[in-house]
Amino acid sequence: MNSRRRSTVAVIDVGSTKVVVLVGDIGDTGDARILGLGVAPASGLSRGVIDNIQSAREAVGIAVEKAEQACGMRILSATIGISGMHIASQNNRGIIAVPDRTRPISMDDRQRVLESAGQISIPTNRQILHVIPRGYWVEGTDPVSDPVGMFGGRLDAETHIVTAAVSAVQNLTKCIEGAGVQVDDIVLESIASATAVVTEQERAQGVAVVDIGGSTTSVAVFDEGSVAHTACLPIAGSHLTHDLARVLRCPWESAEEVKCRYGAAFADASMANESIEIQAFGTQASKAVARAHVCEILQARTEEILEMVALELKRVGYLDKIAAGLVLTGGTSELHGLAEVAEARLGMPARIGMPRGYSGLSDIIGTPAYATSIGLVEYVLSAKERVAEPRDMHFEMPVGGLFKRLASLGRALMPQ
Repeated sequence: MNSRRRSTVAVIDVGSTKVVVLVGDIGDTGDARILGLGVAPASGLSRGVIDNIQSAREAVGIAVEKAEQACGMRILSATIGISGMHIASQNNRGIIAVPDRTRPISMDDRQRVLESAGQISIPTNRQILHVIPRGYWVEGTDPVSDPVGMFGGRLDAETHIVTAAVSAVQNLTKCIEGAGVQVDDIVLESIASATAVVTEQERAQGVAVVDIGGSTTSVAVFDEGSVAHTACLPIAGSHLTHDLARVLRCPWESAEEVKCRYGAAFADASMANESIEIQAFGTQASKAVARAHVCEILQARTEEILEMVALELKRVGYLDKIAAGLVLTGGTSELHGLAEVAEARLGMPARIGMPRGYSGLSDIIGTPAYATSIGLVEYVLSAKERVAEPRDMHFEMPVGGLFKRLASLGRALMPQ
């Protein structure tokens, strides 16, 4: 097996509206290169979790088959994205004593303090997904990015720990394996999205990545270069469609089309005399509605989503700390004028997060709707590089131990 095939990875993003399978490797420039894409309409999901394994498995199988045909390789294993209201997170601190002050702090010391900071008490129905280092302190001084090589008798570390419901993880794993694909790893989707849309400067100065998907909105807060908080809110794009379908009294499919083609996060004067023809219930096959009315309906729900994000940021104390403001991504973030409404409503900078740092198929997947999928590819490729270079492994401690990560990365994509 050549080096190119060994570096090839596959990811599966099981979303509320679509299932996306991407195959990628590291291109000549060092960025992620997308080799194959498979997309299928989602089925069997509700609010980010699987509620019908059979339907979800069929959707995953269709997307996997399309990706295999596109890249010319068989997908045996993949990394999976996860989201949903069952996700929870907390920060935790660990302390160890360095036995010999005359020698510098080693990678083993760093690993020991991470293990200490990653030990929390959780119920038996929950499991840890990520233990992500936030910073190190040597002898209680100012935080350092890497303590290896420094001298001191005490080493502290703070980690961000993400947990998930065991049942949700098991159902997702069962769904993927039922489609003939082994699960290498499971990654929180908001962290993956941030990998694709956030700059290092934004991470350093403080930013909140808001991924507005089909049925949930995921939030990941970064402060001083590392993730500080993650959460999932039970409101997203499907609520906008539901509002249109209910108020306009039209079929769901018609409401979704109106939202995507004519929708905006606010109504302006240019829409005053513009009307839209939509499907209708009853004796009439269609009817005309004012576009301004459509946008007013969408604006009300959009502002509610943004206010819920602001309340979450305020609850954890980051509303006034994120200098870079919001990076909005996900399919619903493509709603015209959303960033402008966010800035006006929340009084902070906001922009739409377009996926970056990759090559290949950019004309198809170069939109916020694919930010999570592309971020998963970049995340996994970066993890493979960290395994290859042990000094960099401190950026995230693999859940379940190093051997689990090494074993999962040993599986490859085989030619058809």
